Amino acid sequence: MEYIIIGLLVLIVILVIFSITKNINESNITERLGKLETSMIKELGEFKSGVSNNLNNDFEKLNDRIERKLNLINDHVNERLDVNFEKTNKTFTSVLERLSKIDEAQKKIDSLSTDIVSLESILTDKKTRGIYGEVNLKHILVSVFGENNDKIYKMQYMFPTGVIADSVLFAPEPLGTIAIDSKFPLDNYRLMIDKKTPIIERKDAEKQFKQDVKKHIDAIASKYIIKGVTSDQAIMFLPAEAIFAELNAYHPDIIEYAYKKRVWIASPTTLMSTLTTIELVIKNIEKDKYTSIIHEELNKLAVDFRRYKERWDKLSRSIEAVSRDANDIHITTDKIAKRFEAINNVDTKELNNTESIDNSIK
Repeated sequence: MEYIIIGLLVLIVILVIFSITKNINESNITERLGKLETSMIKELGEFKSGVSNNLNNDFEKLNDRIERKLNLINDHVNERLDVNFEKTNKTFTSVLERLSKIDEAQKKIDSLSTDIVSLESILTDKKTRGIYGEVNLKHILVSVFGENNDKIYKMQYMFPTGVIADSVLFAPEPLGTIAIDSKFPLDNYRLMIDKKTPIIERKDAEKQFKQDVKKHIDAIASKYIIKGVTSDQAIMFLPAEAIFAELNAYHPDIIEYAYKKRVWIASPTTLMSTLTTIELVIKNIEKDKYTSIIHEELNKLAVDFRRYKERWDKLSRSIEAVSRDANDIHITTDKIAKRFEAINNVDTKELNNTESIDNSIK
């Protein structure tokens, strides 16, 4: 802008010098200079106004573009904020759900801890341990054979000798009647596996534990294996899988001792498998029994069917004879009808034809 003004001033100076050299008349020079000044001021004013208008237009356009850009940026920012807010809300909701589940799990853990404490208090008493083992045994029997299935098992069964077993299983031969008695040697087992207990006490507890198990095996073998009444074997049920695993893993001499006494040691899992196998054997025996009955009934049905076939053959022959007689009667009826018709018409020729027909039939 300054360069333009300077250029105009230079131009004015040149014109002034030119006017001075061309016209020496001072009045003309002054008049021309005045007009020139007026013209220059007018042009400068117009130029300034045009520049100002252009600048205002440019500023307005720039302002519009900036405003559109800002609005666009604002829309994108709002959109991003909405998406992020939605994601944050979902995450927060998920966190709340997980916190609620954790809270529920914590409550269940607290309840389980209470149950465990209660169970421990129950298992410290021998009588309650015995009841726990009987209840567990009954639950397994009911799960396999159903409720009150006295044909297959009974609880608290008394033998002729007066002894009572926790349960008796009426298995098919050659197994026969098998007694199942629940035992729970827990006291010395706890001392034996407690690492806080001194080694010497743990060794003594292990010896006592093995003696306890042998006593239970001897008691079951002497009470529940009765010649002529039960099978030559019985089952000792251990309600704790840990004790069963301990015996099988670290005390094979006890397992061998029980084998010699014909007493089979079973945990809840192995007893379930054994009873399931016996159930399949019982079902197969029942199927075989019904198969023989069905075979016998089929033989009887075959005899009845042969008798039916003979009578049907006789009836068929009788029906054929009746059919032939009915056909002859039909022919005779036709002859009689034709004779009556000929007589009614007094047609001798027809009578002769009828006689010839009769002769041909004969």
